[in-house]
Amino acid sequence: MSFQIILIVHVLLALSLVALVLMQHGKGADAGAAFGAGASGSVFGARGANSFMYKLTASVAIGFFATSLTLAYLATNETSADNDPTSIVEQSGLAPIPSDVPMIAPAAFESDISDIPN
Repeated sequence: MSFQIILIVHVLLALSLVALVLMQHGKGADAGAAFGAGASGSVFGARGANSFMYKLTASVAIGFFATSLTLAYLATNETSADNDPTSIVEQSGLAPIPSDVPMIAPAAFESDISDIPN
């Protein structure tokens, strides 16, 4: 249950991180603000929303990394009560080949095939 909740939070953080990065102005956008582009009348004050957006982006990024590490930890240390098989051979239900069974190598040439008794 906790894995699904963390996964949902992780996806929401990823989407919000993408949105925050796309909403930010690049370094070249500051040139217009230097010539009086009206930043002093903004909601976030004369400095603009840059410092607020950078701090919010950093906070969301830290949350994203934390949920990434938590999901990785939970995925590698997942234990279940019914002892699910861990190897692919055990999951397929096939028994491993015993070591005393000889392995048959494929014939390399047609002459080798004619030597095989019927």
